[in-house]
Amino acid sequence: MSWSAVCSCFEREVRRVALEALKRSGHNLHIGEFVPEGKHGVPCLSPVRLSKRIDWLPFNCAKTDKRRSAHGVHFFVDDYLFERVWNDPERYALLLSDFRAVMTPDFSLFTDYPLPVQLYNHWRKHLLGAYWQSRGITVIPSICWSDEASFDWCFDGEPVGGTVAVSSVGTQKNPEARRLFLLGYGEMLRRLNPEKIIFFGDVPEGCEGNIERHASYHSRLAHAQKQR
Repeated sequence: MSWSAVCSCFEREVRRVALEALKRSGHNLHIGEFVPEGKHGVPCLSPVRLSKRIDWLPFNCAKTDKRRSAHGVHFFVDDYLFERVWNDPERYALLLSDFRAVMTPDFSLFTDYPLPVQLYNHWRKHLLGAYWQSRGITVIPSICWSDEASFDWCFDGEPVGGTVAVSSVGTQKNPEARRLFLLGYGEMLRRLNPEKIIFFGDVPEGCEGNIERHASYHSRLAHAQKQR
């Protein structure tokens, strides 16, 4: 074997070992490098425009769905129900690729979370979204925010002018939560100028834009139980 061939084999082995180390880190740095935005290097998503209405299923119902090509998948459910997409990204990318469209995972940005946790949840939402787009999946960004301070980073990586998704679930009973939701919604419109907003939950007065209304998962579940 020539010296150049030996060096080539050595470089491949170094890359393999480095890749395995990245997988073991738990931060999924091995799934790809994507165009970053902002001082925190949030991966950017490409804009998508959905002209037709889709029936959206929560992620926890995705595996058993029999009409995947006709449905979309959303993550407006409790985090523990979809943390697995982060823990095993390659496996779940295969599952999600069967669906017509997929929203980015709605990792929580609660106002009482420490800032590093909020930033990490925003970053990993975008890492998965960018990875899914690289796998040919139609990805709709789930826009999330916390308090006014989060406006400095929570829109980093989000596409301008496309279809986006939001959820008002859990924000309308508490006056302060409602105020922050409306502030963030207005900031989203100003910064992203979305072509359409897929809206889950009650639409409070003051929310403008081309809104496509969808019932929340819990509302649909309660309705289904009443029909039994």
